[in-house]
Amino acid sequence: MESSEGPRSGPGTAVRYAPWPRPKDSPSGATGSQVTLRVNGASHAVEVDHRTTLLDLLRERLALTGSKKGCDHGQCGACTVLVDGRRANSCLLLAVAMDGCDVVTVEGLAETDGTDGDLHPLQRAFLERDAFQCGYCTPGQLCSAVGMLAEAESGEPSVVTDPERAPGGPVPLTDEEIRERLSGNLCRCGAYPHIVEAVRDVIT
Repeated sequence: MESSEGPRSGPGTAVRYAPWPRPKDSPSGATGSQVTLRVNGASHAVEVDHRTTLLDLLRERLALTGSKKGCDHGQCGACTVLVDGRRANSCLLLAVAMDGCDVVTVEGLAETDGTDGDLHPLQRAFLERDAFQCGYCTPGQLCSAVGMLAEAESGEPSVVTDPERAPGGPVPLTDEEIRERLSGNLCRCGAYPHIVEAVRDVIT
C-alpha cells in the first residue's frame, strides 16, 4: 500500500502515514453496504462506503447539489435537509444509517407543499422578501424553516418559549422565537432580518 509523507517530528525524520483504503482496494462488503432510502419521493438503492455522509451521497451520487457543504462540522446549517420530517445536518449523518429513511432536500420542497411544480410558500416568501444575497446558505435556511414550522406547530418549545405557557397546542412564533429556532443556520451575508420577515409572512 502506498504511503504518504506526513509532518516531520524532528530534524531529518519523517513520519509516514498509510492512506485510507479506497473501496476498490478492500474486500467486497468490508467497507460498503447497500442502503435504500426515499429522496424527494423517489426510492434509491445505492451501495455506499461506510464513511460516506448523507450530504456526499446526495451531492456526489444522486446529483442533488442544492444542499451545500459549508463547514462540514454541523456548525453552519448549509447542509440542512429533512429526515423523516425532522431537520438534520446531512454532513453529520452517515449514509449507511439512513436505510429506510425519507429524505427531503431543497429540490423536493415544492413537491411537499406546492402544487403542479409550484414553489413552496417559503420559497416564494424568500423571493418576495429578498431573504438571501449570495444564496449559498439558502437551501439550508429553507429546509430548516420548514422543519421549524412543523416543530412549533406540534408544540415543541425552544429556549425562549414562555415556560408559563399552557402545555399542548402550537407555540406562537414571535420574531424572537423565529430567530432562536433558526439560530443554527448561519448567513454570512447577513440577510437575517429578511429571513425572519419571510418566515413571518408564511405563518400570518
